Amino acid sequence: MALQCGIVGLPNVGKSTLFNCLSNAKAQSANFPFCTIEPNVGVITVPDERLNELAKICNPKRVVPTTVEIVDIAGLVKGASKGEGLGNKFLGNIRETDAILHVLRCFDDGNVTHVDGSVDPVRDKEVIDLELQLRDLESVETRIAKVQKQAATGDREAKVAYEVLKRYQEALQSGKNARSVELLNKDEEKVAHDLFLLTNKPVLYVCNVDDASAVDGNQYVDAVREAVKDENAEILVVAAQTESEIAELETAEEREMFLAEIGLQESGVNRLIKAAYSLLNLQTFLTAGPDECRAWTFRKGSKAPQCAGIIHTDFERGFIRAEVIKYDDYIAYGSEAAVKEAGKMHVEGKEYVFQDGDIVVFRFNV
Repeated sequence: MALQCGIVGLPNVGKSTLFNCLSNAKAQSANFPFCTIEPNVGVITVPDERLNELAKICNPKRVVPTTVEIVDIAGLVKGASKGEGLGNKFLGNIRETDAILHVLRCFDDGNVTHVDGSVDPVRDKEVIDLELQLRDLESVETRIAKVQKQAATGDREAKVAYEVLKRYQEALQSGKNARSVELLNKDEEKVAHDLFLLTNKPVLYVCNVDDASAVDGNQYVDAVREAVKDENAEILVVAAQTESEIAELETAEEREMFLAEIGLQESGVNRLIKAAYSLLNLQTFLTAGPDECRAWTFRKGSKAPQCAGIIHTDFERGFIRAEVIKYDDYIAYGSEAAVKEAGKMHVEGKEYVFQDGDIVVFRFNV
């Protein structure tokens, strides 16, 4: 399930530094704009403590975590929607991603040039928003011109599309993102999905702070929080430079000691990966045994046969049932056999909606 989060932001806000921490890839990180021209793609392991706990019980030959792809997209600038600063290429790269990680500079450092001369994350956010909104408005108005005549003839699908497009047009002309528009039913949701609007993608604002603000944030973070309070979006505070120092430590023990010293329970990178995974509307089910303990990615709301098909198409085609154990029960009883004996294994059919952390054995016949 190759789903991607794209890291965006103005030049020199810490995107590539953060990407390097995430993937250990060596995206060029330099103090000038456009040091990243081609998007760098990193396949990131999603941290899952549950998998580690299962491995302690099963002692498997291998442990396989799930992953998500992160794309480092070059810095946008004013005028990107009109092609400024290689904007057309960058906006095209954003369009191909499933969600956006919008990095905002929330630190002062005279040695790191800001493209606009001063630190103001709310202004920076509005610059990016405006460029994405302008591109979306162009797409919406082009589409309106195509469906307006069809809608006037009474074509039902065209009428639905026209109504959605007009609401998007109004929002975008008012400086609002497409994700602020409320969709009323599944027909409207389908229209929205087929438009692939940039500002309709789920977004996580990543506030890049200095070391001293890694735990509690700062006035810049407070300003961002106030600015996005009415958006359907989340905020995460990360000190990218601190994270790069953590990434250089060789052992888990050293990393834990470093985090404890600065007052963090978990690294910002781990929190960011988990947040990106959630942003994509993804969850995890698990398989456990002596050969392998493995995490599998599924879309939230998926039913048992769909999840079976993630392992192998034959599992979905010949699906009979899913034997499901809740993670907490598996840990409490210490083995699959003990869970069965306690009557805690659930046999589920085709309509069962999988839950995050379900441990499962699929029964099938082809």
